Amino acid sequence: MLTKNINFKNFKKVKKIKKVKKLFENLLKNQPLLFETLKPNYKYSYSKKILSKYRKFFNIRIIGMGGSVLGAEAIHDFLKKKIKKNFKFVNNLNNSGDYFQNKNVNLNLIISKSGNTLETIVNSNTLIKKKDHNIVITENKESYLTNLASQLKAEIFEHKNYVGGRYSVLSEVGMLPTELMNLNENKFKQFNNLIKNKNFVNNLVDNVTATLNFINNGKFTSIILNYDEQSENLFKWYQQLVAESLGKKSKGLLPVISSMPKDNHSLMQLYLDGPKKSFYTLFNTLDNRDTKMQNNNILLSHKYLKNQSIQKIKQSQMLATEKIFISKKIPFRSFSVLKRDEKSLGELFCFFILETILLGRSLNVNPFDQPSVELIKKETKKILS
Repeated sequence: MLTKNINFKNFKKVKKIKKVKKLFENLLKNQPLLFETLKPNYKYSYSKKILSKYRKFFNIRIIGMGGSVLGAEAIHDFLKKKIKKNFKFVNNLNNSGDYFQNKNVNLNLIISKSGNTLETIVNSNTLIKKKDHNIVITENKESYLTNLASQLKAEIFEHKNYVGGRYSVLSEVGMLPTELMNLNENKFKQFNNLIKNKNFVNNLVDNVTATLNFINNGKFTSIILNYDEQSENLFKWYQQLVAESLGKKSKGLLPVISSMPKDNHSLMQLYLDGPKKSFYTLFNTLDNRDTKMQNNNILLSHKYLKNQSIQKIKQSQMLATEKIFISKKIPFRSFSVLKRDEKSLGELFCFFILETILLGRSLNVNPFDQPSVELIKKETKKILS
């Protein structure tokens, strides 16, 4: 178990965990300011009283790129059965996106840390109409978005400058949308409980140690076998977190998301018998709500499917994959979420954030910057000028 809410099978344990354990202790002793966002007493730049006037809106559009939108989208999709409003996420430049056909938007939430993100500027310019209500989340400095907010007479809330976009899911960036979804933002804040949980800490340290061992042995591809469709955007969030935080100094990991069980019929042959250059994360959520087979339509040759549910079948496929991976000595870890709620998702966010920072420290790279991305931004501006 990782926590009471999450069954966890870790990578095969390797020795030499002292280094990572020491790094973790130092991390807790000298906590980055962004850790404040993981705690329940974090002070948001908005108040619940101010937000109350926006809770009435049903059709809400969130405009941003990367970490400015991925966290909120992950939360929305993971918990969408609890959300009774209509959310659209504008997270790319796509002039055929369905959000162009949606004329019933009541509220736009525009997010960019710098306030100058090109794609966010373009989408805001294209989509926002005069009748819309608008909220802007950006740094407290002059930028395109602060000027736009003034022009639109929009509400503006501060994106703290010490919180990088990909780490911002439990700050204003992810929690303000959560409030608008009528979810309990406080239940996401599990950091204080988790760092007191020896089982969680030991699994975290062992996990990072094993990952470092894979990297040292030439395994740089981290493949996520995701058996839960509602978690696809959770792993897109994770993908950015890992790739952008660790991909420096010719180091890093390539996170690849594989949709299961669909990819049993396309990629699994390669995973099982191809080059042994990867390690794997298996993920599923055990929902209470489930769809069962119609027994009347099952042929005698497949009577083992009688009384089975789709969830049970997917979980059986995941367990079968684990067994085959063990027999072929393919390294993997697995998560099975027992309860789909804010607390479980908060625990996953916390685990992956701590894991990524520890890996960065262990690899001697800065997990908080992304210097090379700026090169493309500058070159694009030159071409357009």
